[in-house]
Amino acid sequence: MIFDEFDLDAALGVLLAHSMRIEGRKLGKGKPLGKDDIALLANAGLRKVMGIRLEANDVGEDRAALQLAERLKGDNLECGPALTGRCNLIAVKAGLAVIDAQALSRVNHVDESVTVASIPPYEVIEPGQIVATIKIIPFAVPEPVLETCLAVASASIIRVLPFLPMRIGHILSRLPGLPESVIRQTREITQMRVKALGSQVTMIAEAPHDTGALSRELRKMSASNVDLILISGASATQDRRDVVPSALVHAGGVIDHFGMPVDPGNLLLLGRIGKQIVIDMPGCGRSARLNGLDLLLRRLLAGLPVTGADLMSMGSGGLLKDIGYRPMPRRPEKAFAASPRTPKVGAVILAAGKSVRMKGANKLLAMIGDQPMARHVAQTALAAKLASVVMVTGYQEDQVRACLSGLKLVLVSNPSFADGLASSLRAGLQALPSDIDAALILLADMPMVTPDQINRLIAAFDPDEGRAIIVPTIRGKRGNPVLWAKNFFGPIQAIEGDVGARHLIGENLNSVFEVEMEDDSVLTDIDKPEDLEAVAAYEKR
Repeated sequence: MIFDEFDLDAALGVLLAHSMRIEGRKLGKGKPLGKDDIALLANAGLRKVMGIRLEANDVGEDRAALQLAERLKGDNLECGPALTGRCNLIAVKAGLAVIDAQALSRVNHVDESVTVASIPPYEVIEPGQIVATIKIIPFAVPEPVLETCLAVASASIIRVLPFLPMRIGHILSRLPGLPESVIRQTREITQMRVKALGSQVTMIAEAPHDTGALSRELRKMSASNVDLILISGASATQDRRDVVPSALVHAGGVIDHFGMPVDPGNLLLLGRIGKQIVIDMPGCGRSARLNGLDLLLRRLLAGLPVTGADLMSMGSGGLLKDIGYRPMPRRPEKAFAASPRTPKVGAVILAAGKSVRMKGANKLLAMIGDQPMARHVAQTALAAKLASVVMVTGYQEDQVRACLSGLKLVLVSNPSFADGLASSLRAGLQALPSDIDAALILLADMPMVTPDQINRLIAAFDPDEGRAIIVPTIRGKRGNPVLWAKNFFGPIQAIEGDVGARHLIGENLNSVFEVEMEDDSVLTDIDKPEDLEAVAAYEKR
């Protein structure tokens, strides 16, 4: 790879090293310079440009990132698109992220140009969450470097294990003076704890806090069909010879390990009776706050075996206590939730216009294939990876809404549709859920846009990487739909008249990321009867 300053007359095909703004146009980092780009630079008075020319054995950053992501893609993961040398591994199921940290480190030690970052091992994750990201640092890597990375990498390094629906038995012991409210809260918190991981407490027993009574309940429960037994002692176990571990041994069970390097959760005991695993819960198990019991349950309910050695290895990251300067209040319903969610993107479909150039017809009711255009576009949005879909109606509202019957849309009426496009934008954005992170503005007269194209725009959204406005392009020309981060909702809603938000793109070029598409779908809207004929001819090809 040659990284250098090139004379413009020798820069055709060179990849631009840094983003540039020339005469209101953004040339993005990594863009292959064409004749028009070079002419633009020359007209701006430039004679040289910093760039990269790939050599024979170089593998471009996107292709290299995708190849390594495919090799690392373990169970229940999918690869996102490769953009700017980055490719994410995304969970397709909820579960536990199982990551071989040592093997991952070996991949990262091959060469400084190739990096793989993951979330911490044994994190609870949701579908759609990014589990790992592969980033190629330069614009290309030598083929031998990539081949070595591929040889070191494997699908066993990063994977997601879904939680197994297990039947949990719960034994609670009592001592005189123990409030009934403590017993009730412990039962509720324990049910909530295991339910968050896909399991259910199916059997509950109570007994006095003495060895004989607890051993009898353990024998009964071990003879039932539960998969795992939890014990909430009236007082925390302090020694292997204390009441609960003694009851386990007396009932015919064994103690595997007592104590764990996790705080809160130090006084946890792991054992077995028959085929069932037995956990003597630490005192903090009565609390909804994250503790060592949660770290153990995550692994067991994902089907992973856990030994005493595994418990002893939990010290790194095992300090879970809140500290004064970094308060972390945990409500019960949030205590066992997955890691922070991935961004939620909603769609606003603008379907309120009057079709003034359609010679009296409403283009949204025109047939595209076997269904009206408005329904066709709505189904496209619903088939994409969108958290919610809002459609704004206005002109001939009853007819348009009738053709949308049965679709899971949020329909919003815009009585001011005659005032122009801005009023529909405002109505649609206000109807999105409050927890949305971005909005895709989709025009209802663009029936050739596909779910895959929408998904590519969603995948490119990453405000932390400076990708807050995502624009589809074809041969460098910008099209629709456009995806906007939530911080632009205010400026969009302040627009008046029959105009959209295009001017905000030019005013915020540093936040713009362009996704090149393969065809003209993102440029094709229906304004006139002949446009319908062109779409029909395209679909017949």
